[in-house]
Amino acid sequence: MPDDDAAARAAAEEGSAFSHPHVAPDATAAYGDHPDQVIDFYAPRTDEPSAPSAPVPLVVVLHGGAWRAPYDRGHITPFADYLARRGFAVANVEYRRGATLPAQGGTAPVAGRWPDTFDDVAAALDALPTLVREAVPRADLRRTVLTGHSAGGHLALWAAARHVLPADAAWRTSGPAPLRGVVALAPIADFAMAEKLDVCGNAALQLLGGEEKFTERQRYADPALLLPTGIATTLVQGRTDVVVPQAVAESYADAAAKAGEVVGLTLLEDVGHFPLIDPAADACAVVAEEIAQLAW
Repeated sequence: MPDDDAAARAAAEEGSAFSHPHVAPDATAAYGDHPDQVIDFYAPRTDEPSAPSAPVPLVVVLHGGAWRAPYDRGHITPFADYLARRGFAVANVEYRRGATLPAQGGTAPVAGRWPDTFDDVAAALDALPTLVREAVPRADLRRTVLTGHSAGGHLALWAAARHVLPADAAWRTSGPAPLRGVVALAPIADFAMAEKLDVCGNAALQLLGGEEKFTERQRYADPALLLPTGIATTLVQGRTDVVVPQAVAESYADAAAKAGEVVGLTLLEDVGHFPLIDPAADACAVVAEEIAQLAW
């Protein structure tokens, strides 16, 4: 458990990240019939003189919140807007999350839905090329970078690994996604380590349906078991993160190395969980630079 000072700092960081007004998108498109099956699009908005039709990289954002219903894409819209102001086209993906009923024996909403959460991320990424051409014509799909925060970081890593899913997985693709890379922010990247550390109240365990289903479903969902991907991947992690501790990212990077793949791991001193998506924090600029290094 974090000490009092660490807990107070984490609370202040969360408060800052959630203090920004939500930013409305330039367009919204549905990729399915459920109200949560939508993608918000942000056109690039910079003051630099350039041709209005000049192509720009596309950043696909997957929000966090432990895959739980109360946390929707709204809280990450300031981050999406921040990236748009850095010259990117942005797609902010919503997906179905856990039920609003209390988890068994607890008071928190259940984390995720099986298989709905994964169905939605796969469907959104599959529909994206068609939807983005209409919503943000300047977006260059050849320069697409996936990013996600916390549980969304897990989903970004998972989405980039669909081609290495088990052969019987409904979400498996015939080849790697045409991505420039993935920048995963404090991701829940290794489910075994996350469960060992009780990350977000056993969220990964809940996502996979509980103890009786965890082992069976882990090979379909755990990024640490879906390696190597052959896709450039960077993890950005705060060293003082008490929500998803540094050990989770390090465990994924170790698993990648054992699989023969080099994964970048950018560790930020005196940074916790939420500054990575907080436009007011210096860490957010580091994230944007990591994305730019892959996208441009």
